[in-house]
Amino acid sequence: MTDGKDSKESLLPFERLKRDILVRREVETSPKYGSKPETRSPEDLIQYGIVNIDKPRGPSSHQISAYVQQILGLTKSGHSGTLDPHVTGVLPVALSKATKVVQALLPAGKEYVCVMHLHKEIEEAHLRKACGEFIGRIKQLPPVRSAVKREERFRKIYYLDIMEIEEKDVLFRVGCQAGTYIRKLCHDIGLKLGCGAHMAELRRTKAGPFSEATNLVSLQDLHDAIWYYRNEKDDSYLRQRVLPMEKAVAHLPKVWVLDTAVDTLCHGANLKVPGISKVESDIQMDEMVAVMTLKDELLSLGQAKMLSKDMVKAEKGIAIKTDRVFMEPGTYPKIDKI
Repeated sequence: MTDGKDSKESLLPFERLKRDILVRREVETSPKYGSKPETRSPEDLIQYGIVNIDKPRGPSSHQISAYVQQILGLTKSGHSGTLDPHVTGVLPVALSKATKVVQALLPAGKEYVCVMHLHKEIEEAHLRKACGEFIGRIKQLPPVRSAVKREERFRKIYYLDIMEIEEKDVLFRVGCQAGTYIRKLCHDIGLKLGCGAHMAELRRTKAGPFSEATNLVSLQDLHDAIWYYRNEKDDSYLRQRVLPMEKAVAHLPKVWVLDTAVDTLCHGANLKVPGISKVESDIQMDEMVAVMTLKDELLSLGQAKMLSKDMVKAEKGIAIKTDRVFMEPGTYPKIDKI
């Protein structure tokens, strides 16, 4: 048995990027309207929350989402990217009115821990060299049994760290672009080695900002939490297990808007620069952006139509094209259009 010695920092792209906050207009938010996400009532938390489920082996991702609905008494939920029935691990499930927030998670980077079984023993140095050649941009043909059209496409492998080798079994951690097939990755590594290989076991350890360290809960944990809330009027367990939907956009660049701009945006309007208070640096054109209130409430998701520096310096123009709105109109007072 050999322990991996990889020393490089294994982080997804958004985890490596450190953004600064650029201020356009420093203002205070009124305490009369809205609320900080962590102070929402339990019922509002359930309506605008997300649960980081530890998916067990067996049920499909869709079944897990349905179980969450049943446990919480909801009619709608959505999960953040399909895991095969035999795959375990991180499966964020957005609840009720927060369901659309999975749009922010679907394209986010993922991390997996995998056991790859080689079809014959390979010298360690040769194995490590072959695996290293898959870091970066790779071409993949999705498996025959997949949910997407079967045609070659490019995906990025951000890191691939061999953690342990025991005879023909290789335990590795891989960070990758959304839509990467780890089963196919194992197969292709086997071809590169000339010995063949297949995926023996797989667990997802990160999905965007969610990880095994981010309030990971079982279905039973969630069931217990809602029982204590409904029957014992104790919401402490619920608050540990149901997170505000804002957690789902922790990896996205953000733009904060003035209170006076909020209601207009709630009706689906695009964000114009006069309504901006501050922005994060390094926002690129057409990048997905989270539009936030000054109380850090998620207002909407949209596409950037300006760079960060232009959002701060420009006098007019559309900064963010709105795609999805989460906040209900009337949460903040209606003001004449900005």
